[in-house]
Amino acid sequence: MKKIHQIIIFCVLFSNSLILISQETKYRRSSLHTMLIEVDNFPNKEEVLKSFSNAPFPDKYNNHDIGIKSFDHTKYKLSEKEKVGIYQLTLRSLMLTNNIDSLNCELPIKISKFLKEEKIANKMIAKWFNRKPDGSFDDLLISERGLFDASFIEMKKALSSSDGIALLKTAGFELIDNTFLIVSKFNFISNEHMAAQVRDVALKELDSVKNKDLKEILVKTVEETYRQTKDGYSVWVNSFLYKLKWNDTISNLFYTKYWMDNSNIDINKKIAFDTTNQFSMEYIGEEKASSIVLFSQIDTRPKEKIIEVATVRAIDNVFAKLQKKYDVFKPRSPLLTGDPPTAKIGLKEGLERGDKFEVLEQRMDRKTGIIEYVRVDKITVDHNLIWDNRYGVGDEPVKTNENVPAIDRTTFKKGKNLSSGLLIKQIR
Repeated sequence: MKKIHQIIIFCVLFSNSLILISQETKYRRSSLHTMLIEVDNFPNKEEVLKSFSNAPFPDKYNNHDIGIKSFDHTKYKLSEKEKVGIYQLTLRSLMLTNNIDSLNCELPIKISKFLKEEKIANKMIAKWFNRKPDGSFDDLLISERGLFDASFIEMKKALSSSDGIALLKTAGFELIDNTFLIVSKFNFISNEHMAAQVRDVALKELDSVKNKDLKEILVKTVEETYRQTKDGYSVWVNSFLYKLKWNDTISNLFYTKYWMDNSNIDINKKIAFDTTNQFSMEYIGEEKASSIVLFSQIDTRPKEKIIEVATVRAIDNVFAKLQKKYDVFKPRSPLLTGDPPTAKIGLKEGLERGDKFEVLEQRMDRKTGIIEYVRVDKITVDHNLIWDNRYGVGDEPVKTNENVPAIDRTTFKKGKNLSSGLLIKQIR
């Protein structure tokens, strides 16, 4: 009788196996945890780090906070073989850029050591399955972030244990496979120092110019560039992007060797998950970004506020660069309106004239919970209607003689028969 009841539930729920997801603003996001690399003192360090800690979390990602917010890179030493590799990278950097940052060359190796030693990948997975002190897991977070409705969850629970696990594996795969970590290093640098370095290199290059008149013009250009860029400071952030490694083999391994719920506690499985090195974070790449800090008589904001705005903008800038450079990290955003197409993204996300986006429709397979993203159109940013949503814009000194209408969203061109709730994703 119980088996018949399960079959009835299954048939009723899956009479239409493929459904179009309701066109609301709910959609599956990638998940992200952010961390800080502890470094030696630099000017205004406390204000910069406080600003990082208090910065708004990126709203296009789920906050996958595992509780570890920073680490001391000096605790992780390099082997002789690793030092040789760093030396080669340093020489290459010197030849290409005339600049050496040996710490940045070391950091990917040190971060990898930290991730492995602290079993960050295990902690990422434990977060996904609400792991308890006794080692048991559940599916509540996957159900919440997967946007599964009550009928889907009840159906899964009604099936046999093996069928329920199979559904959990397929439904949760997309979510877990899009779990990221960003590890960032900050610095606060005088613009005069950097501008002088650039000027000196440029002037040295001009020594080879034979034409006296041309050389004089170029020297004046270099000096004028120096004059315009030497004032104030810059908050610099160097961010390293990692992705949780998750595929069919790893997924099967997890559910076979380590999965257990609170009805079947096994201390050996708990110990095995705590100690295994079979889970890992994959290095995707890195980016640098900065934001200028200017202290002037016109700007009446407190010094701390000026540094805060610059720090958060530097973070936003490096996020935008990572998203544009690495397709796997690109977020999806919902359309606010369809005619014309608009969305709540803007300068904070690095939008520029001519940026192109694909428009996607979400379709969920009710048997598996897998969502298919079907392209229905392509749209282009209207360069006259880009939203300035950078952090702290409303707090900056107001410039005179400005007559610009307020924009609270970015408008796109070329879309046809679109509607709110469809998703957009930037393409090259």
